[in-house]
Amino acid sequence: MAKKAETKILKKSPAVVSCVNLKGGVGKTAISVNFAAYCGSQNLKVLLVDLDPQTNATFSCISVEKWQEHAAKKGTVANLLGARQHTNAEGKEKSAADVLMKDVFSNVDLLPSHLDLFTIDLDLSGAAARETRLRRAVKDIISNYDVVVCDCPPNLTIPTQNALAMSTHYVVPVSPDFLSSLGIALLLSRVSKFSDELESPIKHAGIVMSRIGRPSFFRAQTIESLRQTFKDAVFSAEIKERAAVAEAAAKHVPIFDMGDAEASREFTSFGAELLTKLGLK
Repeated sequence: MAKKAETKILKKSPAVVSCVNLKGGVGKTAISVNFAAYCGSQNLKVLLVDLDPQTNATFSCISVEKWQEHAAKKGTVANLLGARQHTNAEGKEKSAADVLMKDVFSNVDLLPSHLDLFTIDLDLSGAAARETRLRRAVKDIISNYDVVVCDCPPNLTIPTQNALAMSTHYVVPVSPDFLSSLGIALLLSRVSKFSDELESPIKHAGIVMSRIGRPSFFRAQTIESLRQTFKDAVFSAEIKERAAVAEAAAKHVPIFDMGDAEASREFTSFGAELLTKLGLK
């Protein structure tokens, strides 16, 4: 009797979303970390990648002491990009599996950052295919995840380029102030050009109003102007400036563990809306 041919089931590639803006202080890290935590709460397997040398996303998940121990023994994202060439006992370079920190939150694994990323552009100034190092480094583990979230520094240097080169989508957090909103059109244009150059389509998932302070005429005017200019590209959900967000980061827990109902509602609304845009809800 002929043996039945086995059907190989190929796992769908994960949605990879980068959180980017050319300006700091707009809530990129809080959005990245808490979106990852939200996805984990929805029983999605998540990889959080911290590409900002300030390591804020990393320290939002783990203590400085735990990071120091892990960085010394296992390495960080800096290894994967080539800034730190640690090797293991066999003399091989660190892999993504080596660097990975498992279960920093429920269903969330972390690739931690390192201060060495501050000089990565100088370190890799003459390196070939430097924009795709991260994509190549995670190829053996990425199929384990449903969602990958990249927290990027406030620029378009090598770490951000590496995040975008492996991304299916990107999100732009904007604080409703003049400087934060000023560079949005430029950012969208640059990302589009970068996508074309790499022949790797990256969808703009949208602009999210973040770190909204006390009501004022100027803030309301800025928000209205952005909604009129970018229309459906702006998320319906808005995230206000709240002490609980900073406290959650200091305690290395998601905002959902802080007992702040309004903050949890805002991040839940944003998370659900983004998952819909990613085709996962």
